Amino acid sequence: MDLTRLLQSQGFGSRAECRALIAGGRVSVDGRRCVDWDEQFEAAGLVFCVDGVSWRYHKAVYLALHKPGCYECSHRPQYHRSVYSLLPVPLTRRGVEAVGRLDQDTTGLLLLSDDGAFVHRYTSPRKLVEKVYEVRTRYAVDEGQVQALLAGVTLRDEALTVAAVRCQRLDDRHLRLSVTLGRYHLVKRLLAAVGNRVESLHRVAIGGFVLPPELRAGDWMWLEAADLERLAAGCLAASAGGLRHGGHAAMEGAPGS
Repeated sequence: MDLTRLLQSQGFGSRAECRALIAGGRVSVDGRRCVDWDEQFEAAGLVFCVDGVSWRYHKAVYLALHKPGCYECSHRPQYHRSVYSLLPVPLTRRGVEAVGRLDQDTTGLLLLSDDGAFVHRYTSPRKLVEKVYEVRTRYAVDEGQVQALLAGVTLRDEALTVAAVRCQRLDDRHLRLSVTLGRYHLVKRLLAAVGNRVESLHRVAIGGFVLPPELRAGDWMWLEAADLERLAAGCLAASAGGLRHGGHAAMEGAPGS
């Protein structure tokens, strides 16, 4: 692949903008400044530098972001900053999208990709991808509430009964809860249905991929092959729990939990 096309594929601008980067001596490979925009490179695994910042060629973008509070999963946020502002410009130019959404006050693991098939796979209600949250509640949680969440509760204003896939009481006001649907404010509505209220919500895992403890709020990382394998391992069988009753299909990827 010629250097111009390579840079363009990685989000560094139009063909003309990429050629200007090269002509300006701002691109290097293996410590060598590149001046020929038609120079050919093997793209797979190539490491290159633009303005001294190192990049590795990726055919598609697969990212994990530790979302902080007070960020919106929108390109056009209304009240807070966009999660996309946490990414380098070349990645946003590639058209990465959040895989589902988290509310502005929900923190934790958020996946992003420019691969439409990947986004569909992990937002489709048919895939039953497990999402794990740690929930701080306003009131003490008793065993009756835990059992109700596991058995299934009816969401207010909807003829839909939803059950948690798993629900573990960690202490009086702290739950670890798993769901597979992506309804609007789902976890908050589940807790409201059993007479409680969410005070804070943090997503710790999607599928088999757990938010790395070293990934700080606001930071992001590339998902490598092993990470993607762990992620895929968490897709539950179609017969697993989640949707128990309802007059219409659940829409995964709706505004977050």
